[in-house]
Amino acid sequence: MDQGAVGTASGRASAPPGAAATPENPSATPQAELIQPPRKRRGLALDLTLLGIVGVLLIAAVFAAWGVIERHFYSPAAFVERYVDLLADGRAADALALPGVAVSSAELEAAGLPPTASDALLRSAALAPMTDVRVVSQEQDGDITRVTVAYEARGHDGQTTFSVERDGSIGLAPTWRFAKSPLAVMNLGVTGSMVFDVNGFQIDKRQVSPDGGDADPAAPVSLLVFSPGLYSVSVDTAISATPGVAVLSDSPFRAIPVNVQAQPTENFLSVVQEKVEEFLTSCATQQVLQPTACPFGFFVQDRIDSLPEWSIVRQPAVSVEPAGAGWSILPTEAVAHIDVDIRSIYDGRVRSVSEDVPFIVKGNITIRPDGTATIVVTGPDTN
Repeated sequence: MDQGAVGTASGRASAPPGAAATPENPSATPQAELIQPPRKRRGLALDLTLLGIVGVLLIAAVFAAWGVIERHFYSPAAFVERYVDLLADGRAADALALPGVAVSSAELEAAGLPPTASDALLRSAALAPMTDVRVVSQEQDGDITRVTVAYEARGHDGQTTFSVERDGSIGLAPTWRFAKSPLAVMNLGVTGSMVFDVNGFQIDKRQVSPDGGDADPAAPVSLLVFSPGLYSVSVDTAISATPGVAVLSDSPFRAIPVNVQAQPTENFLSVVQEKVEEFLTSCATQQVLQPTACPFGFFVQDRIDSLPEWSIVRQPAVSVEPAGAGWSILPTEAVAHIDVDIRSIYDGRVRSVSEDVPFIVKGNITIRPDGTATIVVTGPDTN
């Protein structure tokens, strides 16, 4: 065997796998160049897939974030909750400015409510505080969304349902308005006083009545109020007072009847009692059988032989009740005493009379605009 030939063949066969091709070793396999291109194609596909997934997640996050924003800031529930929060914060003017809150006389009349209702209570000074405001439900009824809100007003738990409708949009954000105004009308009747307080805010009937100074003291006055709202009506004057009546306005756009009966103060009753006693004592100074403009007298068919002497032996226990803009002194009994000598027309004899004379006292009390009173005492047959 040729030694050189064997050596040459052995040299070709023993070339290491993966060796680079050279002029001396043209049969070597270029493995690095064959493997690299597939790696680049798989990396690009993976990057594109990851970018797609990230894009989808970003879009989903944007829609989710918009849903949260819309629910918390641009939904019917958010609109209603903002309105009640404004009332809870005492911001009456801002609440009144929301779409659908304010009403016209024509709208009130169409709903069967007094068109002349005063807006005197639509102010911060007449609002009671509210806490724990929260939306408890939201229901769709065609184009109307009904939102129910719960709250607490000075220890009174309440719920109010509002009707809301679409009012357009600002960009992508929808806007809303009340389909039915959340205002209500309190028809308030107060007897015993022309002046009363609502949540500490003082009102004179003549200021809120369409009749002004000619307002009927016995007629109720109509006042617009917010719903929800707690309104405490009371009277606290030198003449009359009442512990108050609390009314929860929880139903939008409806009438709320309220009646308050003021009672005379102890000081007022004391003054009336004193003035009535002074009047009767003054009547007793008249030395006539029938004292002028007085509720008592004595009738005889004979002639008197001496001037009558009157005295009041029992003063009346005065009680009063409201009567229009003033008060009435309720009929009550008193007793006068007369001493007089009477001469008989028939035979000229003189007899001494000393008798108790029961009589009835009543009267009227007129309250002037400045708060002072005029007391007129009358008898049962005196107008």
